[in-house]
Amino acid sequence: MTDPGSLFTGTLCDVVGRDALTTRLSEEFVFADLGAEAVRSLLTFEDLNGLLAACAPEPPRLRLHRDGSPVPLDRYTEQGTASRTARRIVRPESLYRELRAGASLVLDGMDRMHPPVGAAADDLMRLTRERAQANLYLIWGESRGFDTHWDDHDTVIVQVEGTKHWQVHGPGSRPHPMKNDTDHSHTPPRDADGGLHTVWEGVLRPGQVIHVPRGWWHTVTGTGEVSMHLTFGFTRATGIDWADALVRSLFAEESFRRDLPRFAAPEERRKHRHELVARLVELAEDADLDAFLAERDARFPRRTSFSLPWAVAEDVPPAGARVEFVPILPPPVEREGERVALTVSGKRYRLPAVTEPVLAAIAEHRELSVAELAERAGVRVEECARVVSALSRHHLVLVR
Repeated sequence: MTDPGSLFTGTLCDVVGRDALTTRLSEEFVFADLGAEAVRSLLTFEDLNGLLAACAPEPPRLRLHRDGSPVPLDRYTEQGTASRTARRIVRPESLYRELRAGASLVLDGMDRMHPPVGAAADDLMRLTRERAQANLYLIWGESRGFDTHWDDHDTVIVQVEGTKHWQVHGPGSRPHPMKNDTDHSHTPPRDADGGLHTVWEGVLRPGQVIHVPRGWWHTVTGTGEVSMHLTFGFTRATGIDWADALVRSLFAEESFRRDLPRFAAPEERRKHRHELVARLVELAEDADLDAFLAERDARFPRRTSFSLPWAVAEDVPPAGARVEFVPILPPPVEREGERVALTVSGKRYRLPAVTEPVLAAIAEHRELSVAELAERAGVRVEECARVVSALSRHHLVLVR
């Protein structure tokens, strides 16, 4: 059984090659058969039943679609209260009825509800260095939840139960379409006879994975039996993001904060514009892509997680306690005099130099016992435990 925390960087890369998921990512369709056993630990119906009961997700996080349209909420939910707050409560018998009638259930943010899916999403984020989210899609019969469509983000689809029929048509009339775009007349690719072009067609079975790039049209239908799959979606940095960062940097420029000379003479307005353009070009030339991406990585968010009681108690964790590295992307650790510095989720940490070997070891291995961490860091167990205790208070590690 595959560890969900290495599903993409390990198992999938071993099958299709790392190049397919890095340098060729977002440009080509990818299919891989990992085998049902490789995804068995991700999600089962027992897991899903427990999540629906314990987390009680409500619309729009949980929603139903049928034949390309949303199912009205009053067909499967009712008004209720929780902690004196009004909310929508899913009625189990109504949900069953709609699913039997061919509705497709969508549950967003599975990575925040179910640790194995969260571990797989984190692994994908380390591979792509972009934020990712996992959504669940569940359907019975031969119906479809959505019409032929394209997504404004890249997707990796993992079939976990049953089968589903896919037609991937390829990129449409607008290369690299975006969610917030100036042209929404994006149409699917067609063959000479006017029919939809097809890049790949097949039935996904448990353990099979496909990558559908952003903007690629696809048609998905049931096969007559149950289908449950996870869609891992991620949005990659574009030139728009680089330009947006450049624009934000203009607040530091006096010439750009100054009022435009609306009522000045035409020659003075032309001169002012020339000065703005010249400075903008100069700043753009200095706006290095590597520096932009490094700064973007430094703002990469952490998952919400807690490490009680160790982050509060005065006691240090025992040698057998498990230590887990919190940052999804391993941050560069820099020397600043007698201290080491790192930036996580946009916050700069300056820590004693004694933490450096411990940070390096836990960033590489991600999860170790205190004793194992001490051995790999080359420090005494007692010293390692004190460092772990301090790191937990900064939400850099979790202690289990």
